[in-house]
Amino acid sequence: MSLASTFKSARQRLEFEAVRVTRALTGLLPWSGVRALGTVLGLAFYALDGRHRRIALANVAAAFPRKSESERRTLVRQVFSHFGRLLFELLKFSHLTPDAALSRVEFEGEEYVHEAHRQGRGALLFTGHFGYWEINALAHGAALYPLGVLARPLDNPHLHQLLEDLRGSTGNHVIYRRGALRRVLRALTANEGVAVLIDQHIQAPDAVLVNFFDRPASTTIALAVLALRTGAPVIPVFTLPLPDGRIRCVYEHPVEPPAEDTPEAIRDFTQRCTDVLEMHVRRYPHLWLWMHRRWRDVPASEGRGMFPEAVREDSDSSANEAP
Repeated sequence: MSLASTFKSARQRLEFEAVRVTRALTGLLPWSGVRALGTVLGLAFYALDGRHRRIALANVAAAFPRKSESERRTLVRQVFSHFGRLLFELLKFSHLTPDAALSRVEFEGEEYVHEAHRQGRGALLFTGHFGYWEINALAHGAALYPLGVLARPLDNPHLHQLLEDLRGSTGNHVIYRRGALRRVLRALTANEGVAVLIDQHIQAPDAVLVNFFDRPASTTIALAVLALRTGAPVIPVFTLPLPDGRIRCVYEHPVEPPAEDTPEAIRDFTQRCTDVLEMHVRRYPHLWLWMHRRWRDVPASEGRGMFPEAVREDSDSSANEAP
């Protein structure tokens, strides 16, 4: 084993042990303490993670040109705080039984999900790296229907296994990119749901350019292709924090499917889905992952941060992923 491999293995083990200890700590703390520590963690990474802080500030400046520099920095601090809380609350949820977890969640618009499953073709649910999307998947599987969650494996195999076990704890299953299209079709044929994130940069030919905050963004065509092929309803879902510390999962009216199987219709559908996401991000900008290089004209920089790396796999056409 090379020195680099040895160092990588040791670093991954230390990362896992840090998460394992943190997870144990969240099991002992009240929810207020969990959120407080998550906020502290987020602010610490805001101060220390220059790479992601710079990306977030550049993205916010382009999306909200009328905000002052002070307002942009305040917003980005709120974003880091939110994702610190998300990590700690997700670890806290991993200790709960399904019934205890559901006592922390309320649903709005779930009738759209029930109606989709009554049609017998499954449901395509889409969101972004927004709010509490990982906890939404757990709650959805526990309260509504099993979900196939499209994802990439994490670079750290120990953290990967921990996250996979958590994602499957309420009846869901993870669909990885290799062979994803076949597995997605199988899940929809079984009248299950499939969850897709639509706010990552995707390479052609599995993408189209749509406008997101008035800038061209390369966006997955997975939803359009699957909606055309299966007839499964496409339902937006967004998960928001409530003032009392609980979480609300909001399901919206299904997006009308592509009118036909043409590039223009696929782009129009993808734009309409992106517009729904943008509406929520504009409303709650502190809940979205601004530190992601969504628009690839933002220069990359070196360094690691609080956000786990994902292994890059050879992709099947028409399938997206979630980290």
